[in-house]
Order: sequence, then structure tokens, then C-alpha cells
Amino acid sequence: MSIKKKAISGLIWTFTQQVSVQGINVITGLILARILMPAEFGLIGMLTIFMAVGNSLMDSGMTSSLIRKSDADQKDYSTVFMVNIIFSILLYVILFFCAPLIALFFKQPALTSIMRVYTITFIITAFVGVQTTKLTKEMRFKVQMYMQLPSVILGGIVGIFLAKNGYGVWSLVWMTIVQSFLFALQHWIFAGWVPDLKIDKACLKYHLNFGYKLTFSGLLDTFYSNIYNVIIGRFFNASELGYFTRAQSLQMLPVSNMSRALEKVTYPMFSAIKDEGKLKKAYQMLMHQVIFWIAPLMVLLIIIAKPLFILLLTKKWLPSVPFFQLLCINGILYPFHSYNLNILKVKGRSDLFLRLEIVKKLFITVGIFFAVFWGIYALLILQVITSIFAFVVNTWYSGKFIDYSGWEQLKEIGPTIIIAGIIGAIVTLINTYLFVPMHLSNLITVLILTILYYALFFLYSYFSKMAALNDFRQLILKRA
Repeated sequence: MSIKKKAISGLIWTFTQQVSVQGINVITGLILARILMPAEFGLIGMLTIFMAVGNSLMDSGMTSSLIRKSDADQKDYSTVFMVNIIFSILLYVILFFCAPLIALFFKQPALTSIMRVYTITFIITAFVGVQTTKLTKEMRFKVQMYMQLPSVILGGIVGIFLAKNGYGVWSLVWMTIVQSFLFALQHWIFAGWVPDLKIDKACLKYHLNFGYKLTFSGLLDTFYSNIYNVIIGRFFNASELGYFTRAQSLQMLPVSNMSRALEKVTYPMFSAIKDEGKLKKAYQMLMHQVIFWIAPLMVLLIIIAKPLFILLLTKKWLPSVPFFQLLCINGILYPFHSYNLNILKVKGRSDLFLRLEIVKKLFITVGIFFAVFWGIYALLILQVITSIFAFVVNTWYSGKFIDYSGWEQLKEIGPTIIIAGIIGAIVTLINTYLFVPMHLSNLITVLILTILYYALFFLYSYFSKMAALNDFRQLILKRA
């Protein structure tokens, strides 16, 4: 099978996996949100940064090096596996003893016991990281989907059962542990790979040389991606953090589905393309597709935010709406960050990758120092500004490697964003002067506005002959 066919097949299966898994998670999350209080989600939000940093140690760096190395063998996989296990145990021990200090920082005594149980997932994840990487490198995304679906279903059932029986925040903790355990267990049964319990010094040196910069970059990115949870949890309260995390999770649902699916497929695909002309062409097509689907969706979500939240989460979550709308603006450019950085990884320039991460994080640090005194909304506006800054910085070097500068990218994707915004303004006016006075139900309002928006957007796309729509038809609908 050619690289192109593998990539298309992988994209379909990965996107199916993301949609299926996230669909189940959404249903589970909506049910739990109706049962639990925002403050209970806020407690988990306070620990998000620690969970994300721990997972970053296993997900970045040396696992990316495994994908990049074309002749990776048993020694390579086993070495990375053993290092992941050692790192996860050390990290768990550190956080176990630091749990009381973390609880004191957030002024939430319950966090001590919650963290000591919740972070067990670090060790569980370490037992499956290399198997997942191997399946990704081989583009066996269908197998991954079949293993993840039962994990999230059974874990969700456990979480809902515990929530209904009064376990509160612990229902979220045990749901995560059950999902992680079942997912890891299936990898050991079905993935078809078992490690040698050895660490090869030559392999370790090779992967560390490439991976330590990516690992540090990943840690920086993960820390700063979750720093808002820390700031809100420390300077505000658990309920406001709960509103923020719920808004962020819903906003990231479509963005992360598409970006993770595409990133999972395109990184090994880009690594296999040696001709820079072909790499640029593949990357351009990716950019056009991402913005064509993400931009109108984010604009639509801004328009229907209020009736959508009432419909799905009830009125107790209405304070999340303005958070959600600001985050949707940020979501438009989010996928481009990782794709531009993928070029640096493909080219083996993890040093530049790290340098760019440091620059962006210094920018965020200074911004947070000033924004925190102006409240949560200032922090959210800072996220939008940071997203624009990250786009400029990330495209600086990657654009040079494939002769596709940030300005050139912006000229190509800008019109789609502008059109999505103009159609959004038209639909908002129609809603304000026509549908709002009619006092329609939330469900009817969401359906009408969604149909109207996409009808206008796709009609414009069709009659203006937008390249992204034509590419989609050729790649997906006529792939046979």
C-alpha cells in the first residue's frame, strides 16, 4: 500500500476512533455534569497539570524518536519501554509525597488522597506507551480503535454508577483509572509485542539525544497549556475552575479530535516523505483541510453556545458560556501549532523545537503576570493573543524548511476564516431579529442555526469553488 493510501486509510480509522471515543466521553461527561457539581470538576481540574506533565514524559521525546527511526527494532522498543516504566514509578513516588503540599497550595485538603490514587494512571500508561507507538508507526489505527472503545465505555459506566451513588469527585477518579487499565490490558493481549526487560545503552543514547529536547519541549508546552488551571484554582475557586474546565473540554472536543487524528497520521507520513516539494504539497493540503472544517465549526459554536449549554448541561453551567466563546476563537489556530512543529521533528531539529517553546513560554509568563490581576476574562483573552503569537513563532523555522512561510500560510487560510466569520455575523443577526422573538426551544434553536450556518457556508464554498472542498472530495469520496 502506498504512503498516500496508508495515510488516507489511517486518517479515516483515526478520525473514526477519535469521534467514537470522544462521542462516548461526551455522553458520559454530560451525564456526570448533570449529577456532579462544578466544584467537583474543579478539583480534578487542579490536578490536570500534574497528570498532563506525567503523561508528557511518556508521550513525547523518545516515543517520537521511535516513529522517526526507520529501522527501529526490538532493542529500541524495549529500551524506551523500560525507561518509561522507571520514569513513571519515580514520578508517582515524587507526587505521592508532594500531595499534601499540593493540597495546601490549592487550599483543598481533599486533594491529598485524590492525587495519590489518581496518579496511579502514570504507571498504567507507561505499560502501554510503546505498544501504542509501535501501532502508530505501523499505521494500525483500526486495532487501536477496537481496543479503546470498550475501555471508555466500561470506564464511563463505572463513573456514572459511582456518581449516582454519591461518590462525588471519586467517580471521576475511578473512571479514569478503569479506562487506563482496560486500555493497557488490551494492548498486552492484542498488540502482538512483548518487551525484552533490558536497556541497550546505544539505543538509549540515540533516542535520548533526539528525544530529551522534545521531552523538555513537551513538558514546557504541557505545563503552560495547563497553567491557567493552576492560576484559576489558586487565585479564584473550585467552582470557577469547574466552569472553565467544562468550557475548555467542550471547546477542545472538535479541535482535539481533528488535530490529534491528523497529527497521529501525518507525523509518520511526513517522516516517510523525503522529497521537500512533495512534503510542502502534502502540508498545504493538510492546512487547507484543517481550516476548512475547524473555522466554521468554531464560529458556529460561538453563535449557539448559550442554548447548547442549557440543552446539554442545564442552566447551572451557564457561567461557562462566555469562557467557551472566547476559547472557540483560540481554537481556530490551535491545530496549526502542532503541525508546524511536526516539520521540525521530521527534519530532526529538536533543538529548534525546544528554542521555540522557550520563547513562547516566556511570552505567556509575562502575559499571565499582568493578566491575573484583571480576572479570568483577561486570562482567556491572553490565550487568544498567545495563540496568534504561537502561530507566528512556530511558522518561522518550519516555513523555511519546506518553503512555506507563515505569511504564505496566512494568505491561504485567511479567506476561509474571514468567510466563516462573515457568515457567522449574518446568522447571528438573523437569530437576533427573527428567531429570538419567537421564543423557540433550545433544541430547535440549535438545529435551525446549525443548518442555516452550514447551508450558507457550503453554498459559498461550492459556488466559489474553494480548493479545500474539491480536495476533500478527491481524497475521501473518490479515494477508491
